[in-house]
Amino acid sequence: MPGYTDQKDAHLRRLRRVEGQVRGLQRMVTEDVYCIEVLTQVSAATRALQAFALELLTEHMAGCVVDAARAGDEEADAKVREAAEAIARLVRS
Repeated sequence: MPGYTDQKDAHLRRLRRVEGQVRGLQRMVTEDVYCIEVLTQVSAATRALQAFALELLTEHMAGCVVDAARAGDEEADAKVREAAEAIARLVRS
């Protein structure tokens, strides 16, 4: 079971807010809103997604990675490698 399962409802609420922000961006472009105002909202949506990703990564490490480490087999190495790759992707974005 994924590490985020216990917080699924909260995560879905958060993602719906981000979805609303993106719809707001579409509306702003449709209405020809000034570029800087649109960029400000893009930045807000980006930060919201980054915060969600960090929370999900924290839950993954606290659950999936810790459980795999306790098992101590090749799965532990794979989970640590996956987490490191996910962190690298987040840092690059």
